[in-house]
Amino acid sequence: AVQPKSKKTLTKSGVKNIVVVEGVRIPFLQSGTSYADLMPHDLARAALQGLLNRTSVPRDVVDYIVYGTVIQEVKTSNVAREAALGAGFSDKTPAHTVTMACISSNQAMTTGVGMIAAGQCDVVVAGGVELMSDVPIRHSRKMRKTMLTLNRAKTLGQKLSLISKIRPDYFAPELPAVAEFSTSETMGHSADRLAAAFAVSRLEQDEYALRSHTLAKKAQDGGLLLDVVPFKVPGKSRDTVTKDNGIRPSSMEQMGKLKPAFVKPYGTVTAANSSFLTDGASAVLLMSEEKALAMGYKPKAYLRDFVYVSQDPKDQLLLGPTYATPKVLEKAGLTMADIDVFEFHEAFAGQILANLKAMDSDWFAQNYMGRKSKVGAPPLEKFNSWGGSLSLGHPFGATGCRLVITAAHRLKKEGGQYGLVAACAAGGQGHAMIVELYPQ
Repeated sequence: AVQPKSKKTLTKSGVKNIVVVEGVRIPFLQSGTSYADLMPHDLARAALQGLLNRTSVPRDVVDYIVYGTVIQEVKTSNVAREAALGAGFSDKTPAHTVTMACISSNQAMTTGVGMIAAGQCDVVVAGGVELMSDVPIRHSRKMRKTMLTLNRAKTLGQKLSLISKIRPDYFAPELPAVAEFSTSETMGHSADRLAAAFAVSRLEQDEYALRSHTLAKKAQDGGLLLDVVPFKVPGKSRDTVTKDNGIRPSSMEQMGKLKPAFVKPYGTVTAANSSFLTDGASAVLLMSEEKALAMGYKPKAYLRDFVYVSQDPKDQLLLGPTYATPKVLEKAGLTMADIDVFEFHEAFAGQILANLKAMDSDWFAQNYMGRKSKVGAPPLEKFNSWGGSLSLGHPFGATGCRLVITAAHRLKKEGGQYGLVAACAAGGQGHAMIVELYPQ
């Protein structure tokens, strides 16, 4: 076993220590596969049940439940509440849902941290869910207006008059897009521009994506993805899903054959070096350290300092980790050298590589971040070494919890003390948090 380095702990006087007792996720699946006929609360409920089964925590001990999600199912807009009721939590346990694009479950966790730190709760369950197999598709605005007016029409004459005004173009549906509202640009397009701005080649992106899939496969085969709990899909008697299904190590040759997905014909972002649309859910059990120990739990990790950052959504949409990392390190009084494990969200290979280049650039730090010098890029041997969103999948609302629990598991396995979790998100936002291994 690796000897852990003895370093200072980040405990602060007068501030409660907050711990992650356990974290689980149902397998992350490519959209349109085994979860295709379910609803988001079904997935969230399965993650909550997985957490209850694994920890045996009595449901009535949980003070509060917070879930993150991005594309809301209209029928269950507070998906946290529907999932909690479905998982058998008391109807006396309040629950709310947060949304912050790809860092929605990060926001759910830090909301829980705040509630515990403020002394309002002792035990919070945080999680996230996304079901990309079924997203709300709306009628056009003209059609919606007509239908709402029709609903209020009293006489047959009024109704017929309204119906007669409907034109063929009213029937064109409004499809949701993974695009920025403020710039109307798709995220893939932004990733392509970012890769070009930092001179990240197609070859580098394909190599990075291949690394992600290869490491994920190795971690999956080696039984390292301990957070995955099996899920017996309702309505499909034979279908128990036990593992992520998007991990597909290919070859550089195969990947090289793919055409650009967004900027044609010269773009470098392809389907193979981007994360895919994913269905999945995650859940973590957070407690104050006192409460966890009083209940006889051995926590996995402390959740320490965290920051949220926000930049220009046009040119710096995906640079959240670059801005958040130096801030969170300063807050915690740590340097890059103190971090043993890095877990960054991989939206696109080009986005990860652009962030690594930006982090390693004095010029970028001085001209864009108002800093004297660069923070430095994480060494690759400490970085996403069990795969990442490119290979494991990225259910928008659920990824944050996966990053945190993977960081905790890696710290234990690798004998490290500090992990740094970071992610970018739509809207030009980002998050970073320090995870400290619980003394073994």
